[in-house]
Amino acid sequence: MILSLECLKLKRTGFFPAILTGGVLSSMIPAVNMAVRSGTFTSLPGNPLVILLNANWQLMAMLNLLVAICGTCIMYHTEYSDNALQKMQALPCSQFSLFLGKFGIMALSSLLCILLEFLSVAFCALHWFPDTRIPLTELAETAGYAAFLMFPACMLMLVIASACRNMWISLGTGVFLLFAATLIPDDHTIVSLFPFAMPFNIFPTGGISLSLLAAGAETALFFAAEPVYLTVRRSLS
Repeated sequence: MILSLECLKLKRTGFFPAILTGGVLSSMIPAVNMAVRSGTFTSLPGNPLVILLNANWQLMAMLNLLVAICGTCIMYHTEYSDNALQKMQALPCSQFSLFLGKFGIMALSSLLCILLEFLSVAFCALHWFPDTRIPLTELAETAGYAAFLMFPACMLMLVIASACRNMWISLGTGVFLLFAATLIPDDHTIVSLFPFAMPFNIFPTGGISLSLLAAGAETALFFAAEPVYLTVRRSLS
């Protein structure tokens, strides 16, 4: 019910076109890069998947985060405009349930973008590296890992967007956090676990297990922070 209700509300916004546009643009990056500089990458030794992701993933991850930032801001802008959030309180569902529904949609949206991106990576590998086959399981595991690393940033942005009535404040905060993440060195393992930095580290120096554990813990932390914030806001209003 919550997911269908959220989808109905978002149909009247630019949410779905923004998600699809971001996913398509991001998926075009490896294809365009290979078309322009194929000789640079085909001459490199090693796994084609690693070569393609090392060459393109930083920009692709940045677009994924920008899509998540814009998407979460659009979600809560529709709630705060015309006092829609107050009207929703008359329905038999809590604000936290709405928050979970929004996170579900953002998680599925991130999965869609990453699916498009890895389909493009698979095409590039087949077209420009025909002699080396990438196992489907390796491709799927890497895509799933990349999607899971997006969850902390999505959850944190939803918490920020839910706290800001003005969409431009939450949007500016998200862009600032993204800019700060790009300044974090890759070789600092602990600092690289910042929610907006993890999506960039598709091949982390601290190991995949540490990144997965940190992503799960951060997502759970922000998940627990939202009902606390809602309780405080309700007591102050």
